[in-house]
Amino acid sequence: MSSPRSTRSIRIGSLTIGGDAPIMVQSMAATRTQDVPATRRQLELLTAAGADLVRIAVDSPADVEALAKVVDGATVPLSIDLQENYRLASEVAPFVQKLRYNPGHLHHHEKSRSIRDKVAWIADTAKAHDCALRVGCNAGSLAPDYKERFGKDHVAALVAQAVDHCAILDELEFHDFCVSIKDSDPRLVIEANERFAAQRPDVPLHLGVTEAGMPPDGVIKTRIAFEQLIPRGIGDTLRVSLTVPFENKGMEIEVGRQILADIEAGRFRSVPKGFFDGLNIIACPSCSRVENERFIDLAQEVKEATARAAEHDVTIAVMGCRVNGPGETDDADLGLWCGPKTVNLKRGPETVGTYSYDDVLEALLRELDAILAAR
Repeated sequence: MSSPRSTRSIRIGSLTIGGDAPIMVQSMAATRTQDVPATRRQLELLTAAGADLVRIAVDSPADVEALAKVVDGATVPLSIDLQENYRLASEVAPFVQKLRYNPGHLHHHEKSRSIRDKVAWIADTAKAHDCALRVGCNAGSLAPDYKERFGKDHVAALVAQAVDHCAILDELEFHDFCVSIKDSDPRLVIEANERFAAQRPDVPLHLGVTEAGMPPDGVIKTRIAFEQLIPRGIGDTLRVSLTVPFENKGMEIEVGRQILADIEAGRFRSVPKGFFDGLNIIACPSCSRVENERFIDLAQEVKEATARAAEHDVTIAVMGCRVNGPGETDDADLGLWCGPKTVNLKRGPETVGTYSYDDVLEALLRELDAILAAR
């Protein structure tokens, strides 16, 4: 690697990230947390693949109850994704080594309480249970005030939001935290992380291209970002986010380690000619936020059915849950966000309709044909 990493070291249970520690490779359980046997199986698969840490989503008291059973016998450190309910931190912290909160979701609950007070409560909870924190910033779920301040300049908004939350944690004298700044476009991931690292070179960074989609395109998008950032000393832990069947989640770890090995050996892949031209399918990774496993099959069906538009500059987003779905489809030409029983079809920020999993593909293709005809 051409540039040494300069971030401080933080502890996540028995792990150390940042400083001169090896770059950590992690993933996220793909099953519903309340399905205890399946989630335990995910931990087994990811541990066998060499995961340094596994993240699990928790969004309800039932999830917390299941988590207490899932962690029994786990041999890999665990991180909890608090999703939209930050108050669950106190209930899950005793079971895990790291808590991840999204600054863009803190406004959902206790709206009369300031963001700083909420972050202070999370930090106090983490400190009481010896947990690290991740400040997870995503382009599709920016806090409303940053959207208003920066408009469509997502990079500036993401960086400002991350820097501001670091300042809050600094004031609270909480130091065991890292930051992630993610987008589905690897070029924006590169720019945002470079700008953040220039302002806060001390803070460990978790790298990832969110909603990278299905292999091989999802691997290529991720590699583009990692190959630009890691040789510059940017990145202390990473995740490859792929839309794959649950039994194949170990692929995320294997791909991540291969990319690191290639970078270390100086093996860099050229971006395929025209890769950023034409049809772009964004799909969030199979994870424990997915509310219907049919989402994974639907993403593949969308890829196959829309191949006829390969030469057109159209972006189609396929999101697997209500957390990512509503916001992260807004900038796509067409978006699907999948609920437990139905799929919401959007054209830009506007909702076209709600369809069954069996009927939504036909509706999507009608909208796609209308877009292409108008052009």
